[in-house]
Amino acid sequence: MLASQSPRRRELAEAEGWQIEVCPPPETAEDEATPRQPSESLEAWVARLAKTKAEAVVTRFHPAPSGMPRIVLACDTVGVVDDTPLGKPIDRDDAARMLRQLSGRLHRVLTGSCLWPPGHQPTLAVTESVLIMPPLSDEFIATYLDSGLWRGKAGACGFQDGVIPLELQSGSGSNVIGLPLETIRNELAWLTSSTTASSPSSKRLDAHDGLSFHWYPAETC
Repeated sequence: MLASQSPRRRELAEAEGWQIEVCPPPETAEDEATPRQPSESLEAWVARLAKTKAEAVVTRFHPAPSGMPRIVLACDTVGVVDDTPLGKPIDRDDAARMLRQLSGRLHRVLTGSCLWPPGHQPTLAVTESVLIMPPLSDEFIATYLDSGLWRGKAGACGFQDGVIPLELQSGSGSNVIGLPLETIRNELAWLTSSTTASSPSSKRLDAHDGLSFHWYPAETC
């Protein structure tokens, strides 16, 4: 059960061969979430937001009957430059500000993902990718803003659109789009196995800020 309205996430999930039912959380789930705290790392923050989205959906369902596995999948994606998170722009001016921050710079994309079988404990992960954006002229930014492609996208730009020439330096391309397939494959395998060991591709298991999650830094993806 995909807790997202994103058509890109759905396309990726269906291309992976997963049987998907779209069950988006209410908009209030994210809007009413506790803001990031001063002591909270960016990784713990996106993991918490993914968990918040999943929780808003998982509470609607009972555990699946035997032989019919059901898992809620939720993600939250944020761009990061100079340790400053760039979420979805609120308007055109905000989108322009973000693009100028990213222009000519390396930046990170973090996606928190939560897999939550109703009636069981959730599994959290955070995946990192690193990209570089070439310098953008004012004319290019204005034309791009006119296109409206910035709406609803973290950092005001879509890697999948191919309009802004973003170059993936390391990590997962699907993570940049918002559904880190490599991570979710590993987390599903971990979740459905009897082992309690950490996910095989994760670098380490973090436990801080009240959350435990598998961490997939860019160089491991």
